[in-house]
Order: sequence, then structure tokens, then C-alpha cells
Amino acid sequence: MSRICPHCNHARQADSSAPDWQCPACEKAYVKAGGALPPDSLRQYSVASNTRRGGGKWLLVLLAFGAAFWFGRPLLQQPLPNVAAAVGGEQPEVLLYSTAWCGYCRASREFFAANSIRYTEHDIEKSSVALGQHRKLGGNGVPLIVVGDAVIKGYSEAALRQTLGPWLRN
Repeated sequence: MSRICPHCNHARQADSSAPDWQCPACEKAYVKAGGALPPDSLRQYSVASNTRRGGGKWLLVLLAFGAAFWFGRPLLQQPLPNVAAAVGGEQPEVLLYSTAWCGYCRASREFFAANSIRYTEHDIEKSSVALGQHRKLGGNGVPLIVVGDAVIKGYSEAALRQTLGPWLRN
């Protein structure tokens, strides 16, 4: 009886001395229909169990990208410029683009009042000029705070303290 090996395409001859479950040329095990199965130690080479999953390597790649993104975030964040060194001692111009109903805008006003910071407020809902300047600065929300050349998007007390440090009341 003739049998072709699925691994090496060798045609098995009837007078072959190899067992029925093994190819005489490449010596790999294969399952012959109706024949005896190979020993358990060699079944991993059978055609029936030759399935690959491959999900592990993609999971590893995904984890590597996730770790690079997570630990690389501080490298992407640029520190705010030191406005005190650039201006030379006097408080820079502070602009606050805000709305009347915004809680973070109110927190910004309270921060400026508590620290005696002079600022100019522009309500973007009442002035189309203020809305245009807000959009030119890349604003897509309020508050947008401009301190000299630094633009702070949203209320961040830490960023305000870093930028306005020399002019804050201690």
C-alpha cells in the first residue's frame, strides 16, 4: 500500500521496514487512517495536532508598546518655560480665557486673587475677538491661561505655581 508523507512528500513503498505511523525518509510520525497511532512521545509531530496559536508573540509586542508609551510619557511632556528669567523681575502679562459658568475658571480666578496675581480675563462666550484668540492659541476648552509666552490649557495649580513662582505670595 502506498502512502505519501505530508512533511517530505516521500511515497512510502509496501516493502518499507519503518512502522506504519512513521515516514521511512524523514522519520517523522504521521497518522495513517485506520492504522496504529504513534507512541505518545511522538504525537506532537502528527498532522492532526499541527495547529499554531501565535497569540503570545502579539501579546508580547502589545505589552512592549504599552510599556514604552507608559514610561515614555515624561519624555514627551515639556516643562513650562521659566518666565521669571525671561522677563527680568516684573510680573508677565497673564491672560485668562474663560466662561462665567466654568468651575475651573472660578478656581483660576480664586488662585490669582489669593496670590495677588494681576490678570486680564476674556469671556469667550461674550466676545468673538476673545473666542478667535482662544482658538488661535489652540484652545478647545476653558480655562486657557497665557503667562508671557507659556500657554496652560485647563486649570493646573502646579503649572501655575511653576510658571508664576517668583510672583506668588508665600
